[in-house]
Amino acid sequence: MRRIVIVSLGLVAAATFSGCSKKPGVPDKPNSPKPVVEGSAPAKALGPAALPHRKPGLWSQTMATRGMTQQTKICIGPDTEAKVTPWGQAMGKNLCSKNAVSRTPTGWAFESECDMGEGGHIASHGEASGDFDGGYTMKITSVTTGSSMAQANGTHEMTLQAKYEGACPADMKSGDMTMSMPGMRQGMKINVEQMAAMRK
Repeated sequence: MRRIVIVSLGLVAAATFSGCSKKPGVPDKPNSPKPVVEGSAPAKALGPAALPHRKPGLWSQTMATRGMTQQTKICIGPDTEAKVTPWGQAMGKNLCSKNAVSRTPTGWAFESECDMGEGGHIASHGEASGDFDGGYTMKITSVTTGSSMAQANGTHEMTLQAKYEGACPADMKSGDMTMSMPGMRQGMKINVEQMAAMRK
């Protein structure tokens, strides 16, 4: 059950990151209220911003929460970021009612509120720092309510470390994400672009 929870949190992290990414040149809506997560203490913001797009290619990700880790790999194509953002009719558009990103002295601060269906309502805030061409770190605090998985409810803190690995391998296409799973030699593979298309 705990492994299912961390996989679920990993998908939420991907959705959160994607929902906060934004195409350059798209202005922020004026006077848009910033989402507030009860008990949150995000870094001091310097003003509205957008997370930079990740460099196309293979990214390895390590997610750690509650003493457990989850290894994933995702193939980022030239259009992946656009397809999985609200501005690209993506997953976050229908899942997340609120998304906000601000520049900070050390990177970016973000907040979101997402409805994951049976996964519950998830309010998250966090910080991202590093180089989105080579490697970055995200620290996320999320509060989940109403999930059908009892262990998923509550407050969770997660750290995600990502590293650029080069070109995507031949057996992975744009949007493919693989996750290591105990008892499964090949792990599990999903495609975030296809998930986004299903939610249009």
